[in-house]
Amino acid sequence: MSIRMQYGRLATLTTLSLALSACSLAPDYQRPVAPVPDQFPVVGQAQAAGQTSMLPEWHDVFHDPRLQALIGLALHNNRDLRIAIDRVEEARAQYGVVQSDRLPTIGALGSEQATRLPANMRQSDGSSVNRSFIAGVGMTAFELDFFGRVRNLSEAAFQQYLSTEEARRTVQLGLVAQTAEAYFNLRSAQAMHALMEKTLTARQGTLDLVQARFDAGVASDLDLAQAKAQLDTVRADLVATERAILQSGNALQLILGMPVPGDLPAPQAFGRDQLLASIPAGLPSQLLERRPDILAAEHSLKAANAQIGAARAAFFPHISLTGLLGFASPQLGGLFGGSQRYWQFSPQIQMPLFAGGVKGNLDLAKARKNIAVAAYEKTIQTAFREVADGLAGEATYSRQLDAVRDTEASALKALKLAQLRYETGVDSFLQVQTAQVNLYGVQQQFIQVGTAALANRVELYKSLGGGWSAADVPAGEN
Repeated sequence: MSIRMQYGRLATLTTLSLALSACSLAPDYQRPVAPVPDQFPVVGQAQAAGQTSMLPEWHDVFHDPRLQALIGLALHNNRDLRIAIDRVEEARAQYGVVQSDRLPTIGALGSEQATRLPANMRQSDGSSVNRSFIAGVGMTAFELDFFGRVRNLSEAAFQQYLSTEEARRTVQLGLVAQTAEAYFNLRSAQAMHALMEKTLTARQGTLDLVQARFDAGVASDLDLAQAKAQLDTVRADLVATERAILQSGNALQLILGMPVPGDLPAPQAFGRDQLLASIPAGLPSQLLERRPDILAAEHSLKAANAQIGAARAAFFPHISLTGLLGFASPQLGGLFGGSQRYWQFSPQIQMPLFAGGVKGNLDLAKARKNIAVAAYEKTIQTAFREVADGLAGEATYSRQLDAVRDTEASALKALKLAQLRYETGVDSFLQVQTAQVNLYGVQQQFIQVGTAALANRVELYKSLGGGWSAADVPAGEN
């Protein structure tokens, strides 16, 4: 038989095996029903369902130019994101390794075999050593994937690769949110520090007033001690805010993966204008399906589904082919002579007789799929809760800030009246002290609630999966 004919036979067998590999024993994949309501809860005066609008990407959500620059640096330098990107490359390479098993491995072969025989086993020529040389092109143990075992293993690797890619997107989205939250914490600490400095100046003025009244014999020792205590309290708080600024800067530097540059754009005034004015409400819960962590969980579920197909195929025979086309000769010098053509064809079939281990692998694959289903459902439930919490905050923080702002105005008015009554001798310094403490607490609360409102909006943006448009809303939900 000629070498050309042998190549033709190998090509035919390869084509046949690839065609037969279309057979798969994996269960038909069906996406589990989302175990959450169809609509997110509507809190307060949220917009009506059916009026969803576009939620832009992060660079249009965050208005502060300094924050935009910081997010860009974090996306370029953060080590967690680098690890996630490298893991995507790792999964892509692993998929390539598994995918290559679906094609035959063909390579060149050259070998020599030398055998020394005892005298009573030698040929008539009396040579003590017999030699043989073989050279050619061969195919080694190529599995004919009749039952889809290799195909399902390749599909599982592919789905794991897609899952890893979605995990990278999850890390990237989380990094944007972490950078924004760290920046807002830093700005909040700086706002607190400015408040402490302003309050310290006011308390020093109060202490000077009480000291003057004490020197004039009008104020008591108690009044002077209370004024001094008020001043010392703010001084201690000022040191605490200095520590908070340093720690917030360290946290931001870790997220950036580099020292915070000194040439960043000027920051925007710290307040509600730092972010997009509002997040659309009345959203269908199907939007959760576009979150990268949910997509990653579904790809893992599909991979587990494919693993069942591979485990089922193990119950059936494994057929593999090994072949060699080339030349053979007892002498190296005459190896490639026209009459030295050589071929070898070795099909092999393996059939499991005692399938205990094989059955165990199938049971294991089914159990892992059940785990993947539960993990997918849990991821959806967690995402629903995160969005619902964010919407609840979005509907209530604004009203809380308005109430705190009104409280601050009332507390400031009360302090002015208390100071006036004290200076005219109507009330004791205790009324001034109480009014100062109340105003100081309300002013701190306003900064804290404002920062929490910003953080809530960032978390809501992240929990919605980042930017989306009307095209992402499922049909029938617009």
